[in-house]
Amino acid sequence: MFDRNENAVLTEDVFRLLRELIRDYCGIYFDDGSRYLLEKRLSARLRANNISNFRDYYRYLRYDGNRENELAAVIDVLTVNETYFFREKNQLLSFSEEILPELRERNRFSRKLRIWSAGCSTGEEPYTIGMLVLDSNLFNGWDIEIIGSDINRRVLQAARRGIYRNNSFRCIDDYYVEKYFEPLGDGSFRITDRVKRLLNFGYLNLLDPVKMRFIGKTDVVFCRNALIYFDMQSRKKVVDGFYNVLAEGGYLLLGHAESLINMSTAFTLKHLRRDLVYQKPETSPQGITSCRKR
Repeated sequence: MFDRNENAVLTEDVFRLLRELIRDYCGIYFDDGSRYLLEKRLSARLRANNISNFRDYYRYLRYDGNRENELAAVIDVLTVNETYFFREKNQLLSFSEEILPELRERNRFSRKLRIWSAGCSTGEEPYTIGMLVLDSNLFNGWDIEIIGSDINRRVLQAARRGIYRNNSFRCIDDYYVEKYFEPLGDGSFRITDRVKRLLNFGYLNLLDPVKMRFIGKTDVVFCRNALIYFDMQSRKKVVDGFYNVLAEGGYLLLGHAESLINMSTAFTLKHLRRDLVYQKPETSPQGITSCRKR
């Protein structure tokens, strides 16, 4: 049995090994200034596994039969999941006022609508999408599916519960709260079943090309404020994955601090009234979809 060490130190060489392992696993990259952050947040994992130092913990993550479960636990403690309903309102207005009517016309024969919230955190974004779809009254009687995925299993549990407190409601109009939430009497609110039945939540590593294919064809991908945590190589892989799952003419919506510059030339930048979004061309371009070093 290992001796417990409450003050294990993450040395520079082991820090680099750990950050490369994490980057290769899920794309999240920690720069040179993040060593203390990893040391602080991962110390609890050493204690939980009765491991005395970070070098042995690195070996555990590399070679132990339980490595996949432990890597999932690592991601749970390292990822920050700050979100709320109706985040980046102008983009959501563009989605509801321009993109949804276009999809209503394009999919009028199939009567199917599929939207993916990649990196959905505790669920506020996909539930916001669900409220906007319902409130549009454009898809009554349609087959509607909104997928929420994340690499953090803990936040997915919260998303499936669909119970929220004041911090999640900082940007939502009372209209939506009254129409799509039920007060629980303790200061919290539960999303109604009318919205919840549109949602499917699941664990997904965006760097896993096999699991990405299981998403199937989608009309819109929301991936807002997630790519900023990835290194450039991982971003390109993820964007390629989005391109492959999007239907022709489908939309990719990124956060306002993000763009596809130096990542992909496959998408068209489309100017909507309130925002700029990326669209997969209706006739797919030939050749390589991402910008590669030559």
